[in-house]
Amino acid sequence: MKLSSSGAMELRLGFRAAVSVVQVLSILFMASAERSDSRFLLTSNSSWGKIHAEDYCAMYDICGARSDGKVLNCPYGSPSVKPDDLLSSKIQSLCPTITGNICCTETQFDTLRAQVQQAVPFLVGCPACLRNFLNLFCELSCSPNQSLFINVTSVSKVGGNLTVDGIQYYITDDFGEGLYESCKEVKFGTMNTRAIEFIGSGATNFTEWFAFIGTRASPNVPGSPYAIDFKPTAPVSSGMIPMNVTTYSCGDTSLGCSCGDCPSSPVCSSSSPPSLDKKGSCSVRMGSIKAKCVDFVMAIFYIVLVSAFLGWFLLHRKEKRGPARQTRPLVNVANVQQTHSVSQQKQENPTMQLILNSSHTQKGVQLSVVQGYMSKFFRRYGTMVARNPILVLCLSVAVVLLLCLGLIHFKVETRPEKLWVGHGSKAAEEKLFFDSHLAPFYRIEQLIVATTPDAMHGKSPSIVTEDNINLLFEIQKKVDGIQANYSGSLISLVDICMKPLGEDCATQSVLQYFKMDPNNYNDYGGVEHVEYCFEHYTSEETCLSAFKAPLDPSTALGGFSGNNYSEASAFVITYPVNNAVDIESNESKRAVAWEKAFIQLAKEELLPMVQSKNLTLAFSSESSIEDELKRESTADAITISISYLVMFAYISLTLGDTPRFSSFYISSKVLLGLSGVMLVMLSVLGSVGFFSAVGIKSTLIIMEVIPFLVLAVGVDNMCILVHAVKRQPLELPLEGRISNALVEVGPSITLASLSEVLAFAVGSFIPMPACRVFSMFAALAVLLDFLLQITAFVALIVLDSMRAEDNRVDCFPCMKISGSFVDPNEGLGQRKPGLLARYMKEVHARILGIWWVKVIVIAVFAAFAFASIALCTRIEPGLEQQIVLPRDSYLQGYFNNVSEYLRIGPPLYFVVKNYNYSSESRQTNQLCSISQCDSDSLLNEISRASLIPESSYISKPAASWLDDFLVWISPEAFGCCRKFTNGSYCPPDDQPPCCSSSDSSCGLDGVCKDCTTCFLHSDLNNDRASTAQFRQKLPWFLDALPSNDCAKGGHGAYTDSVELQGYEDGVIQASSFRTYHTPLSKQVDFVNSMRAAREFSSRVSSSLKIEIFPYSVFYIFFEQYLDIWRTALINLAIAIGAVFVVCLIITWSLWSSAIILLVLAMIVVDMMGVMAILNIQLNAVSVVNLVMSVGIAVEFCVHITHAFSVSSGDREQRTKEALGTMGASVFRFAFFSMTKLSCIFAIGMRLCTTWINNGITLTKLVGVIVLCFSRTEVFVVYYFKMYLALVLLGFLHGLVFLPVLLSIVGPPSKSLGIQKQDQPPVSSSQ
Repeated sequence: MKLSSSGAMELRLGFRAAVSVVQVLSILFMASAERSDSRFLLTSNSSWGKIHAEDYCAMYDICGARSDGKVLNCPYGSPSVKPDDLLSSKIQSLCPTITGNICCTETQFDTLRAQVQQAVPFLVGCPACLRNFLNLFCELSCSPNQSLFINVTSVSKVGGNLTVDGIQYYITDDFGEGLYESCKEVKFGTMNTRAIEFIGSGATNFTEWFAFIGTRASPNVPGSPYAIDFKPTAPVSSGMIPMNVTTYSCGDTSLGCSCGDCPSSPVCSSSSPPSLDKKGSCSVRMGSIKAKCVDFVMAIFYIVLVSAFLGWFLLHRKEKRGPARQTRPLVNVANVQQTHSVSQQKQENPTMQLILNSSHTQKGVQLSVVQGYMSKFFRRYGTMVARNPILVLCLSVAVVLLLCLGLIHFKVETRPEKLWVGHGSKAAEEKLFFDSHLAPFYRIEQLIVATTPDAMHGKSPSIVTEDNINLLFEIQKKVDGIQANYSGSLISLVDICMKPLGEDCATQSVLQYFKMDPNNYNDYGGVEHVEYCFEHYTSEETCLSAFKAPLDPSTALGGFSGNNYSEASAFVITYPVNNAVDIESNESKRAVAWEKAFIQLAKEELLPMVQSKNLTLAFSSESSIEDELKRESTADAITISISYLVMFAYISLTLGDTPRFSSFYISSKVLLGLSGVMLVMLSVLGSVGFFSAVGIKSTLIIMEVIPFLVLAVGVDNMCILVHAVKRQPLELPLEGRISNALVEVGPSITLASLSEVLAFAVGSFIPMPACRVFSMFAALAVLLDFLLQITAFVALIVLDSMRAEDNRVDCFPCMKISGSFVDPNEGLGQRKPGLLARYMKEVHARILGIWWVKVIVIAVFAAFAFASIALCTRIEPGLEQQIVLPRDSYLQGYFNNVSEYLRIGPPLYFVVKNYNYSSESRQTNQLCSISQCDSDSLLNEISRASLIPESSYISKPAASWLDDFLVWISPEAFGCCRKFTNGSYCPPDDQPPCCSSSDSSCGLDGVCKDCTTCFLHSDLNNDRASTAQFRQKLPWFLDALPSNDCAKGGHGAYTDSVELQGYEDGVIQASSFRTYHTPLSKQVDFVNSMRAAREFSSRVSSSLKIEIFPYSVFYIFFEQYLDIWRTALINLAIAIGAVFVVCLIITWSLWSSAIILLVLAMIVVDMMGVMAILNIQLNAVSVVNLVMSVGIAVEFCVHITHAFSVSSGDREQRTKEALGTMGASVFRFAFFSMTKLSCIFAIGMRLCTTWINNGITLTKLVGVIVLCFSRTEVFVVYYFKMYLALVLLGFLHGLVFLPVLLSIVGPPSKSLGIQKQDQPPVSSSQ
């Protein structure tokens, strides 16, 4: 689903984050910009002479240029000069520490300014860092005391002139440390990383930073044209003094940085976020033993409860043996004699036996009002059906067939978002808002090529080899060659891929380090170049991608630890494809057509190619999940057919009598069994038809599970009805036998069926559509099945009985056998108790009657119940994507690889609604994170949360279009926001053509003339634009391409981050700030990350009074798990409560209903304990199963409890009688299920040993055993395993725990015999 899709979703999500290329683009320009900036700045002025004194220059003027155009300073020392007023003011605006004389010409200063403007956009958000950074180069280029700390160490001849080739720059460690500390945390929002990654190659201290700045750049590579050797101290004899201009702390109030750029600032430390409390588990330590609090509490409760029970039980036994009970045997003897007398009369007088049997329900038991009415109804109804079987059969079948007409509107829902996302879902609404106001998340097509683990050590070798990279080029060639047909046109990758700058596809692959061109492989240096780019992808121009953005190795590699990219064991190739909100649009259909061709290519060509190299290949497309779900709809058709055949054979054997060669063709019930199966199928079809008619689509779970559930429930009822009829004496007419059978079993069938219907119906309250629809279909199907059982099937029993009495052959009723046939086993008068019934009454009941056995039973069952309560806390929410797909799906391997190899988390967007940017509003400062923004602003809070990723699940500060926009219009970023004299937008010099709006034509070369900075400081209010200025310049920013002159252009990076529709009114309806979740591998991680993001947004939104919500692609599928425990407990409480009410109404016994309630609760709790043991997750599917188990478990409790209530004698005798009459039926059913399971496992062992290892099935429902051969794991785990657990727990509770409980605290008997016991002894003596 997209659970599964998102499915993929969920895990694919992590990668999608990485591929957020749209916002990555601006970075590439910035990267090269900065590098050239910092290095060019180093070249300024030189002194080949050895004079080192105040007011003396070491370098002055420009004497040449390298072949790549980089200018070189003159190495001649000279006295500093006094600039004119214009040059002095220009220098002061950039270098306020330079006063008086200078050591640079105007040309040198213009070069300095041009180079500095490339770095300014990275640092302008933190004025202290920017000032320190500018001072480093201002002092190098123009300081009047330049010779005191600059020493020219080598020169070269260029064009006949000597030029500087190397210098020593003496700087104190204090300045270096101050510079680094002020800049180390400054963020570069576009890439969600630190600016130091680009202007310092990720330096971890000032020494590394200086080493990066001082490296001589190769030709045509950004950087310094000569070497700079930074030294902390100068030789004493040289007379030189290291430069030590005052540095500003990032926490300086006059040049204050934001909290995101300076977490150590005093103003920020007070607002440091308390860690988003990760709910730790409470534990208790006793010596060396450490236990969870819940385990400890449950153990204490258990000890107290068992101790109290044992004390009470022993005291009760002592009282029973005391004198108070010495008179009771007289009463018992009397009653025994009376009972014996009645029994003797029954044996001696068959007519009396017949009368007693036929009226037992009414005359021997004190019925409740409801039971009385039900008995009367079933007696009259049974007589009517026996007299008019064909009419009843035709009418009942006709009604169901009428419902089946709705099947003409039958449709199957396979879209993940429609299956797993509830109506009114908050996440669904947020996704709709995000998609419609900003942009839908792009589609992902992905390949994962991995090495196989070493056989001896189990470690996978590195994937980064020459052969593997060449294989990657071959794969890429085939993918580029895909031509998919859509409506007669051929679709290739370049037609649908995401192109942030409208040029090259933003493919995420290590091949980007070669610009996706195999011809560059050898030219760039092969594998060595790749490994070099792993470390310098942000600072080396040759490492930039073909789509002109740095490629983070973590997005294209997998299976590595930390930053050891060379150890990666997998290539991850991702193709971002444009998406559309409307899935029926041509854009979406074109993409789907290409995706199908992509998957076909991967299966038929790429997979064999990769495997031939002893590698593995996993692959997926955006539409893969939905396609595999559709394929699954037909995958188990054979399984369903086999299951029905198995159930048909079972019914035929069960309904018939013991096979005897002489009469099997008469006594068999094959035709009756086949008819019963057809009725079950009709009930399922009727349910599906009804809901199809009202417009509700079916699902795969309905198609594959409900037939088994309803079939097995129907089998139980069919067996009960047939055997009830067979127990009736032959002396009665057929209509008497039918009516007596319905009176005998009708109430119990009704009670069980209503409980099941209610339990299924309660599932319709679950918000997940797939499970809600499943519950609705199942409830109606079970109801229709029950109605058909007591109408059509009873009529069929009548017709079959008439056939047998008329000696007609089963299956061929037209054939009549001459002679008479009498089955010696028919008729209650001749029927003897079977071996199982005798075992139950004479062995099983006696064992359970031993007092110490009772104590053990209560203690063991209570122990498991309390242990299950403790185990419940270990159940994790979620639904693994692999489970919902067929076992043979190619996505199984893909999801496994995603979990194993991906090292990046899903993208996370914080969406702000109705942002008021007007100058009257404070919301700008409440959102931004640069200088003068509030310390508790949204972006500062995100930055602080990223410092505690283990609880916030936020890995990086957010990329902020607002911060970058404010920097872009800042006067300090003089290369960014520029305008022509007429006020129209002026593009950067390196982005020709330069055209003003009034020009009719323009050239493609040359710098833009007559352009000025958009604003002076005097034009802004506290560095903030007015409403009109903001409104005018925002579209400029979003259209501006990132460049060497200004890396902060918003085009590509923030194109889809701001909605401009209606923004003219001063309010931006929607905008987003992108960050990333930490890598999420388990379902619980996805759930917790979503919970943490929502809690964070809620807290910040409340604090700022701004509407903010978090959005990530997987939220829509995981929202259900935030409250899954609450949903589960409420639904279980409603289901158990409904069953209790039904039992109370029908039995009119609070005592009996309470005991049934207790046993049901214990079964459900134990089921959840088993879920924890088997690692079955809590989700809508398992919640539905738990709710359904309430209704199904009723059958294990109701019959024993009812038999106990209508039996006579004391509790021990009544328990023995109940086990003798009903225990055999429960045991026979469970025993048959276990036998069937063993047979199926024996067969399945040859087919798949792993299925046996999963060894559990729906033994409660015999037909569902075949589901162990289902090609979809979800049926094996959530139906196969859970229903076996239900059968075992129901069997044990119904035949072991419940009898013991009834023998201790059972309700009073409704038998008239018991009432006589309670009379005074005097009446007996009379």
